[in-house]
Amino acid sequence: MAIFVDSDTRVIVQGMTGRSGTFYTDQAARYAPTYVGGVRPGKGGSQHLDLPIFNSVKEAMSETGANASLVIVPAPYAGDAMIEAIEAGIGVVVCVTERVPQHDMSRVKTALQNSDTILIGPNSQGILTPGQCKIGVMPTRATRPGRIGIASRSASLTSEIVAQFSKTGLGQSTTVAIGGDTLHGVDFVECLKRFRDDDDTDAVVLIGEIGGRDEEDAAAYLASVDYGKPVVALIVGRYAPRGRQMGHAGTLSVLGGGSAKDKIASLRDAGAIIAANADDVVTAVKRAQAAT
Repeated sequence: MAIFVDSDTRVIVQGMTGRSGTFYTDQAARYAPTYVGGVRPGKGGSQHLDLPIFNSVKEAMSETGANASLVIVPAPYAGDAMIEAIEAGIGVVVCVTERVPQHDMSRVKTALQNSDTILIGPNSQGILTPGQCKIGVMPTRATRPGRIGIASRSASLTSEIVAQFSKTGLGQSTTVAIGGDTLHGVDFVECLKRFRDDDDTDAVVLIGEIGGRDEEDAAAYLASVDYGKPVVALIVGRYAPRGRQMGHAGTLSVLGGGSAKDKIASLRDAGAIIAANADDVVTAVKRAQAAT
């Protein structure tokens, strides 16, 4: 099993004919043959990367049976692209675009409320189920199939920790990059719920940062259930100055809230195992599994 995507996922790419769309679609399609077409208004009926291009998401779904979309269009148009996919009824939408305007994301969040679509991102590396499906820009060289679920806000730390797990023989069930922006789709809580129900996930790693409330919400959820699987959390930004944005919109700690210290305390109180640093994550997971 896996969460959100697997070998049966059929992916279209909104913005596939652009430079970035071409590069990342080619990489992902070479990794797993789950890509079935692209969307570019005005170019319907043509082909790109040996895949058909359609004028709309609805047309692409009708012709290919697509149930997932990768949005890789420029920031000013990404909101409309996500809303088009949501309104068409796509099951999973992954948006890797950075700097999507917040007022556009407000419209996207409203569209999600009346849909069954799962949105991952924006400002996300995407999602990867090793050997089955990759949607996004996540590197694949260090991945391997296994039983560790990973949900992360940090792109660079995701790559580092995936590589550490694989090097020690622990593969991943699914890795989800939820995105670093303040307004985004799927959160840690939804990932935790999915991993809890996944029989092929034995332990879960959360990689969090300062700013936002994703980690606090995850702690509240863990405190409310008998989770049944080890959860290891790494929260970075302990030494970041308050009130200063660090990297992107989500990584901002102000008014005494959203600090690494607060997040660590909440998660520890909820039963999560806190990793001291990135090098401690694999050891913490192994120790927790040995104790169960």
